[in-house]
Amino acid sequence: MNDTEAMVQAIELAASVRGATSPNPWVGCVIESTDGRVFTGATEPPGGRHAEVVALDAAGDAARGATAWVTLEPCAHIGRTGPCADAMIHAGIARAVIALADPDERVSGQGIARLRDAGVDVSMGEQADAVRTQLAPYLKHRTTGRPWVVLKLGASLDGRTAAPDGTSQWITGGAARADAHMVRAESDAIVVGAGTVRADDPSLTVRHVEGRDPLRVVLGTIPPGAKVAPAVEFRGELPDLLDDLGRRGVLQCLVEGGATVAGAFHRAGLVDHYIFYVAPAIFGGDDARPLFAGPAASTIADVWRGAITGVSHLGGDLRIDVSPITPSPITGPVPVVRLTDEGEPAEAPGIDHPQDRPEGIR
Repeated sequence: MNDTEAMVQAIELAASVRGATSPNPWVGCVIESTDGRVFTGATEPPGGRHAEVVALDAAGDAARGATAWVTLEPCAHIGRTGPCADAMIHAGIARAVIALADPDERVSGQGIARLRDAGVDVSMGEQADAVRTQLAPYLKHRTTGRPWVVLKLGASLDGRTAAPDGTSQWITGGAARADAHMVRAESDAIVVGAGTVRADDPSLTVRHVEGRDPLRVVLGTIPPGAKVAPAVEFRGELPDLLDDLGRRGVLQCLVEGGATVAGAFHRAGLVDHYIFYVAPAIFGGDDARPLFAGPAASTIADVWRGAITGVSHLGGDLRIDVSPITPSPITGPVPVVRLTDEGEPAEAPGIDHPQDRPEGIR
């Protein structure tokens, strides 16, 4: 295998365990022996083996003189498991291709240095942008101490989330709801306002898909008998909430609150990624409830601009992924996704100038 195809396979392996490894990073590893045999591994749940060790165990003696491709720098410290860099050295790996250095202060270049000091040929940067995007929640947590914040919203074509009487079930269909539960399963915490708990009495558990239930957080007081209990009650500023969740080891926080909570997170600039589920439904009036509550941008010059990073069909609905237009220090430049006339994603320029900003779905 060449470096690109091997690292792409490692990325796919990491994706397969996305919801099972937190607070550890989801990592993939591919090993090719000198006679061309291929062995693979992905991070096991906390307390289990890291991706490199899974692949090394599969390879056995075939690891001697082999090449290993791994999405994140092998660890060099003793935690729940031993150092992966040492395991690779002892197994006789001759060449290591690593996508990203690990920003965790316990690693942070030490794994790479240990491999090189032992004579392993180390190459860095293969598919780094893809891995940086894949590991964005982990990277943000390790560099800022806060979780990656995903704001999920479901709406009609005219941007409304509920009828004037408050009824909202169900705007989107079953495929969109199942996808939203997959996002829940990938998140370590889910945040809603007490108003949503009083109005809808949600359980905020993972259903429709397999996965762990996130830590449930309510902004305000939980009413007696609410399905969401037991949950964390929080009163205070949103940045303080993110600091607290980061200390708890939360890598990704999913915000599912109503318009008031969504507006507060958005205006505070705390959202790292937006997911809009849009149904082909129209309320047809300005008295239906909006996506965001609170003061809007006062002039067009102050309108928030984002980049569409993904568009997918879910049954009769659309999922639209949007990221802040400013290049992130965590994930780098935002890749813009536009649709061709056939509905397939097309190449799009980077957003460096106003004329490059996405004009919508074509």
